[in-house]
Amino acid sequence: MRITSTLAFLLASVAALPAMAQVQETPPEIDENDIVVTAQKRSEKGVDVPITLSAVTGERMKQLGVSDLDELAFFVPGLNIQEQSANNPGIVIRGITSDSGSAQQAARVTLYYNGVDISRSRGSYQDIYDVERIEVIKGPQATLFGTASAVGAISIISARPKEGFSGELTGGIGNFDQRLLAGHINLGSDKIAGRIAFAFKKRDGYVNNLAPNQDDLNGQNQLGVRGSLRFTPTEDVTADLILTYDRQRNPGTAFVSRALPTSSGPGNPFGDAYLGGSPLSRQALGAAKLGLKRDVYDANLTLSYNFADDWSVTMVNAYRKFDSLEVFDADGSAAWYLEFAEGAKGDQFNHETRFAYTGDRFRGSFGFNFFHENSLQNVPFSADERVFLTCAQTTPATRSRCVAANGTVPAAAGTPVPYSSVFQNSGINDSYSVFADGTFTPTPRLELTAGVRLLIEQRQSGFFARVPRSVITGGASLIPGQVDTGGKTFRAEDSFAAVLPRFNALYRLSDKVNAYATVSKGRRSATVQLGAASTATGPIAAFTPVAAEIVWNYEVGLKGSAGIVSGSIGAYYMTYDNFQVSVNDGARTITKSAGTATNKGIEAEITIRPVKWFSAFANIGYIDGGIDRKATTAPGFSGAKFRLQPDVQASGGITIDTPIGHGLRLFATPTITYRSSIFFEIPNTPAVEQGPVTLVNVRAGIGFGGDAADRFELVGFARNLFNKDYLLDAGNTGGAFGIPTYIPAEPRLYGVQLSAKF
Repeated sequence: MRITSTLAFLLASVAALPAMAQVQETPPEIDENDIVVTAQKRSEKGVDVPITLSAVTGERMKQLGVSDLDELAFFVPGLNIQEQSANNPGIVIRGITSDSGSAQQAARVTLYYNGVDISRSRGSYQDIYDVERIEVIKGPQATLFGTASAVGAISIISARPKEGFSGELTGGIGNFDQRLLAGHINLGSDKIAGRIAFAFKKRDGYVNNLAPNQDDLNGQNQLGVRGSLRFTPTEDVTADLILTYDRQRNPGTAFVSRALPTSSGPGNPFGDAYLGGSPLSRQALGAAKLGLKRDVYDANLTLSYNFADDWSVTMVNAYRKFDSLEVFDADGSAAWYLEFAEGAKGDQFNHETRFAYTGDRFRGSFGFNFFHENSLQNVPFSADERVFLTCAQTTPATRSRCVAANGTVPAAAGTPVPYSSVFQNSGINDSYSVFADGTFTPTPRLELTAGVRLLIEQRQSGFFARVPRSVITGGASLIPGQVDTGGKTFRAEDSFAAVLPRFNALYRLSDKVNAYATVSKGRRSATVQLGAASTATGPIAAFTPVAAEIVWNYEVGLKGSAGIVSGSIGAYYMTYDNFQVSVNDGARTITKSAGTATNKGIEAEITIRPVKWFSAFANIGYIDGGIDRKATTAPGFSGAKFRLQPDVQASGGITIDTPIGHGLRLFATPTITYRSSIFFEIPNTPAVEQGPVTLVNVRAGIGFGGDAADRFELVGFARNLFNKDYLLDAGNTGGAFGIPTYIPAEPRLYGVQLSAKF
């Protein structure tokens, strides 16, 4: 859909309706232990939501020192986020990962930004700044968040404009030449208000790259800008227009080989790297240097109208566009062997209309949703044929023929034989759904909720490949299995329908403690998987359908507060049919059905606040899950643990925030996080495993100026205080060629920041 037609639709929506946005309900009465959330598309206290939910406010993230989405995962049980790069995040809820870059495959975990699905992985990950809160909703949430929320949803809600004048500016510096400049300014009346927020973050790479004309690896260079406008002509009418731009210019990702040495010694993911990419990188891969160039544009018009005492209608219209190119050295060495890029483009349009009713004993909503996306993934490849053929056939005994002990590449001597190929997959996906969700209160203590989403999907996939013959071998391709499509783009399409219900019960044990139970169904969309096959008469389309993944979730829990203690505990049991796994098939990542899987676990959170200036918190998540051991399980997957799934993940800490006299305020939040062993891939092997990791972080400082000593803040912080070496990822594209690569996680990062409020 062209952006001009999208903007025309948005303007028509404004003209057609006086105004609509998130339902403007009277917020419930809360105390300091409560957070008001909108997980069920209405404002209510988190304790009153009959699902497992973790909500973190923007102020709490600031206390914890959380500045990126992956850091938030350390403090939310059941959540794990792997930022291999901003273009390739792995979002994990309850051990189930959503990270595929294929345009043909659907997400499992919904990322929601201001009420709209942004789950397509190459365009979803963005900076979190000036946010009101982030809600992590666990378990299938199709009724509330759409079909992509097969195992849960992460809902990011940005800060809205408000009446009055206010602002904040933060600057910071740190090791690895960290630089930060962020802030917001708000100006408005009771009728119209505007807010502009931004964040610029830059840091040198923490992996030294020995290759000339390349930057150090695993750095950061990102800019986010958001403009928000709120119009409230009457107390019943609200319109929010939010425009967001996110820019990433990060240096390359450190895919480091342990098998292939560098000039500074044996391969070591925690030492130097030599990733030079392709000498023909600009021509073959699209950019001269390793790294990511990505731009994301997002427009959201949310309109709300309370048209009767008990009725409101909300209309959400949104358009999102992303364009990225990431160049990476997949062999992890100096060899001109596995040099790739990934270009991804896409645009998405979403419209949802939701009517809501709130009565004394019944409240509910119903409506419809249309979601359209058009995306593609383009993967070019570059190599020297002589080097490729030598390295591809190498064994540990003959590995020096690929890269010698001194880091040189013997096979590169002489005249190079350049080779390049490219494959591209695309997807045009439309979904149409209607939904209804209602809560009945037969007694003051009991609430019963039921909801359903009826879904129709139309999915069209495309595939193109340019695969020249090998000059040296004369074979049809250099990479085994690649098939040239003869200049054609093959296409296939299919339609699907689904019914996705949920059932919830909440019982008020007291005014402050609730028990809940839920049963819900989730679904990861079927994959219209398309490639190419070679025949005697030429290339043909190779269509390999992958059935929809179906999950049923059963859980019970308690949440509430008693005096100085508040918290929650929940237990769940999940079953999967047609469990989808992503595996490397040469340069491509394809989807397979591994059979059935089971997942069960417990999640708990607790906060203790004995006095106003001191609080302590702890949380833990335990997961026991994996692919079932059955005769029907696909070969190689039986009994495998889910990738990126720790058995135990926990964190804890304290927060101190107290006046110390002379107009000063002292605050500090030291934390400790723990994660047990994880496997990075299925099938599980020790080569792609990370053992238990314990990290210590701290943020502390002083406030001064103003009556509350909070006008200015001088803060010091340290993440990974004891400089623990651990892996962020392992396996990767190199693993498909017999040489897995490894990405080191962040070392100790520290710095200082100064903030001013006005």
